[in-house]
This record gives sequence, structure tokens and C-alpha cells, in this order.
Amino acid sequence: MRRPYPDRAAAGRVLADELGSVGGSVLVLGLARGGVPVAAPVADALDAELDVLIVRKLGLPGQPELAMGAIAGVGEELHVVRNEPIAAEVDAETLEAVRRQEVRELRRREQAYRGDRPPIDVRDRVVILIDDGLATGATMRAAVEAVRRHRPARVIVAVPVGGIESCRRLARVADQVVCAWIPQYFAAVGQAYRDFSPVSDDEVRRVLAESTARRPGR
Repeated sequence: MRRPYPDRAAAGRVLADELGSVGGSVLVLGLARGGVPVAAPVADALDAELDVLIVRKLGLPGQPELAMGAIAGVGEELHVVRNEPIAAEVDAETLEAVRRQEVRELRRREQAYRGDRPPIDVRDRVVILIDDGLATGATMRAAVEAVRRHRPARVIVAVPVGGIESCRRLARVADQVVCAWIPQYFAAVGQAYRDFSPVSDDEVRRVLAESTARRPGR
């Protein structure tokens, strides 16, 4: 099987080439965890600010990789997206229990990655949302809709790999979608990577700190 990317950082460099130049005040947001090491080379190439957006999948009990929906937070505000018809097959109590659990994890990660830094400010900015790939697209859709509520100038979705239908669905809610590789037979995001090791909290913090250090005083 063809695996075009050695790792997430290499995928980010390819994605930067695909994006080319982007005008305006650009903010690159990596979806935690896996999107952050992909986003860093893009931010470097654009000389743009890098930050993190925490989005949590609402996994189906017993099949956690199957998304009933997703939840994203910009500042204190949370935005939930339902993935129909899967969510319609689950009772409200079960869905709410999963939502509460994922909100707790989302807030934990916000504290772990952001610390005392102020909330993300996307107003009037060109926001590039980056993940390591699109499967169902539920988490990215939640991210797009959460960011939209805060009046950015534009929202661009950029991923190294994705299924064709997921990329098409995202094109309905984002201003632009860049999907560098759409395999003929899409099974999972990991099929695009030779190294698809899990990304840790420490790696997210390190990538963000290194990006900040490369842009002193900006």
C-alpha cells in the first residue's frame, strides 16, 4: 500500500506547498492532538501564528472510533455537531453521558496545552484548520462551525489525507478545503503514514513552544 508521508511533520510540509501563499492575518490552528505537528510546518511556511484547537469526538459506546458527533471549544463557548444518522440511533441519556465525559477531557487538554495564555482570537483573521486527516469529518466540521461563531475573515480546512465524501462535505461549510491526497480506497487516516504513532500531551506542548520561540515579539 502506498504511504506518501513518513510522518506528520513531513505531511505538514507537503500541505504547506499545496496551500501556497495565503493573504491576510493568518492563524493556523492544529486540531489536538494529531493535527498540531502537521500544522507547525504550515505555520512556519506562512510565517503565521500557530495555536491549538481542542476538538473531541463523541464516540459510540462500544465502538469509540465511530462518531456520533463531535464537540469543539473556542474560549468558554462549546459547539456540538451531531453525526446523523448514527446519533439518531442512540438515546439522549447515553449521548449526554458521552458529551459530559468529552467536555471534561476537552477542558483538561485546554489547561494542559494553553495554561494561562488568553483564549484564541479568530475575529477578522484567516483561520487555517489542520488535522492529520479526515475520516468521517465530524471533528473538523465541529471545529469549522465553532470558529465561524467568532467571525473570522475566512476559514480554510487543510489536511494531508481524507476520504472524498468527507472532503466534499467540509467544502459546504468552509471557504476552502485543501486535501493533499484522496486515495481511491480510503480506509483510515493512518494508511497515509509510515509513522502514525500517537501524539502525546508533551509533544503538543513542545511543538507549540518551539513555534512561539521561532516568532519572538510577533
